[in-house]
Amino acid sequence: MTYKEKKYSGLQKFSKESFPSSIPLHKAKKSLGQNFLKSLPALKMMCDQGEIINDDTIVEIGPGKGALTQRLLEKSNRVIAIEKDRELVDILKERFAEEIKNKKLEIVEGDCLDFEPKNYNFKNNKYKIIANIPYNITGAILKKFLTCDKQPERMILLVQHEVARRIVANDNKESILSLSVKAYGIPKYIMKVGKRFFSPSPKVDSAIIAINNISNKNFDNKSEENSFFNIIKAGFAHKRKILRKNLEEIGSISTIDNMYRDLNIDIKTRAEDLQFSTWIKINKYFQKIKQ
Repeated sequence: MTYKEKKYSGLQKFSKESFPSSIPLHKAKKSLGQNFLKSLPALKMMCDQGEIINDDTIVEIGPGKGALTQRLLEKSNRVIAIEKDRELVDILKERFAEEIKNKKLEIVEGDCLDFEPKNYNFKNNKYKIIANIPYNITGAILKKFLTCDKQPERMILLVQHEVARRIVANDNKESILSLSVKAYGIPKYIMKVGKRFFSPSPKVDSAIIAINNISNKNFDNKSEENSFFNIIKAGFAHKRKILRKNLEEIGSISTIDNMYRDLNIDIKTRAEDLQFSTWIKINKYFQKIKQ
């Protein structure tokens, strides 16, 4: 990569972009976590990462004034936008009146956490989530859609930068958050987006992440799924303790010693140092001895 390419590959490429003047004015509500993205390249990147085709159904959480919605509609024949703010719902209905009439866009007024994908007939029974989500409910949104009966096949999200780093665990330090996401899909860090590219500007930078290949393949049943989360919560219960000590809360010392030997786990390992694949093996081990 040349110097010029490097210069424009990250935040620099966002510096001269702004919203078109046609977007209506609206005072952001802090209580709803509203920070409107004003970078056209960032919006394009989110759409590109979604690999959208015409037949895709896209669910957008918190469409705001419709900047991302507009670009989603250019690529997909069906967009479902969930918006809690009544004022913004009215703006969206006016701005996209034609698309609503043609049934390309459906605006759902309400809380995204109350949205039930199983109540919708998606083409090929699939949908994707692409959204600049309210940061104060990031964890709740991830849990809601990754664990629901009708999961999205892919999620492209704009989240706080530090949260993005924790999800992908670039430092090879796992957490309950990173493991909870990896249990259902493959997270990927896409791009940092500076706080100055939002209106109003938040206190921290953001980042685009992708969660691909979402499924329940790591769990044979609901009991196994619940067991996995009980195990990782126990494992991270006391960060200063080694993992073996924490796991004594859910299993006998002899069982844990046997498991460590069978799975070749270092006795001094801490929870954050254990790879996701090993956590799955631990869960399978506990499930097996219960039978």
